[in-house]
Amino acid sequence: MRVLKFGGTSVGKPERMHQVAELIDDGVQKIVVLSAVSGTTNSLVAINEAYKQQGEVEAHQLINQLEEKYYPFIENLYKAEAAHSKAKNFIQKKFDFLRSFDVNSFDADDEKMILAQGELLSTNMFVFYAQEIGLNAELIPALEFMKTAEGEPDLDYITKAVEQTLKQTPKADYYITQGYICKNERGAVDNLRRGGSDYTATLLGAATQSDEIQIWTDIDGVHNNDPRIVKNTFPIHELSFAEAAELAYFGAKILHPSCVLPAQKSGVPVKLLNTMQPKAKGTIISRNSVSSKRIAKAIAAKDGITAIKIISTRMLNAYGFLKRVFEVFENYKTPIDMITTSEVAVSLTIDDDRNLDAILNELKDFGTVEIDANQTIVCIVGNFTHRDNGAAAMVLNPIKHIPLRMISGGGSDSNISILMDTKYKEDVLISLHEGLFGEEIKARLAAR
Repeated sequence: MRVLKFGGTSVGKPERMHQVAELIDDGVQKIVVLSAVSGTTNSLVAINEAYKQQGEVEAHQLINQLEEKYYPFIENLYKAEAAHSKAKNFIQKKFDFLRSFDVNSFDADDEKMILAQGELLSTNMFVFYAQEIGLNAELIPALEFMKTAEGEPDLDYITKAVEQTLKQTPKADYYITQGYICKNERGAVDNLRRGGSDYTATLLGAATQSDEIQIWTDIDGVHNNDPRIVKNTFPIHELSFAEAAELAYFGAKILHPSCVLPAQKSGVPVKLLNTMQPKAKGTIISRNSVSSKRIAKAIAAKDGITAIKIISTRMLNAYGFLKRVFEVFENYKTPIDMITTSEVAVSLTIDDDRNLDAILNELKDFGTVEIDANQTIVCIVGNFTHRDNGAAAMVLNPIKHIPLRMISGGGSDSNISILMDTKYKEDVLISLHEGLFGEEIKARLAAR
């Protein structure tokens, strides 16, 4: 068994759905997780806002506009009239359902129900097509087995429920299901938030102890830097789970950090592959990642950071001081990204400033508080251990012309992080790219 996930762009056009059908049809039994057709979830968000703020007429106009996009889609998706007619009837029922909500009683559960329709549309349309072309494919509704408890996926429940669902479903080569959507502990339709289709795939991979989880997107694996800013980036073919988690947390366009955990705990390798270039090697994330000769592997950047410094002589030789500081952030459910300390000061960063004023008000009881907004964390991921002579110097030397706010290393063997004003971000990414990967880039360009 394998689990394959295809994102919105991978199913965003009829010809893309045709390609997905070709990619999965290799004789290996698999669960296929699909996102909504690209653009649909954004439209559903707008419909929700219209129901809440503008009224039924405006909501129905948006629903009608979205519905009209689906009819030419299915015209080009199917060849047989029977499949086309089946899909058309299904779409009409789904959009009639979207028009059935009452603005006077519209609530959060209704919002989640509306958001779920994108994945329900894409998976049913795909199953109709797969069966039309003779694939042995069956739909397994995610709402039968994907469940959260207190906002987090309940893996024990999912493991038992998906096993039961597969037993009750006619035996198939390809089981198609929805990403993103689930039910919560109340039994109401809910979701795993944006990026949740990846989460669905890794949870199912862990639950079924799959041989492999494949995440198909529109990029050829994880690149060693941000290709939108830096020229001549290249894909990293192997990463450890720890390296992937660090890159994801610090902003790389990769799996959400939460998505890495189920695969990591179960030891199921994850491949990141490109639907547009299916023969590209992509990136494999596993426990057995082979260490490369280079110390640094990849660079990622995370914007929207606020740095906070608490200066207090009460911290000197005192125990319990940091505990009380951290309790302030815990009380406001605000995670901390980076932290550095000295004898009389602690600096830390947050990326969620919704409760910043209240946090600062409480921190003033500890001493003098300084803040710097509009900061960026740049994370350099690789094989950093205390035994690597010169690793820190190698990382910092290319950016010695940049004023740095914080430097953090030693928290793990996979990460050195630096903080600077966001205005220096592009300069830092480019300088690090040239300093850390310059020789390899030259060799790659020469080999073309």
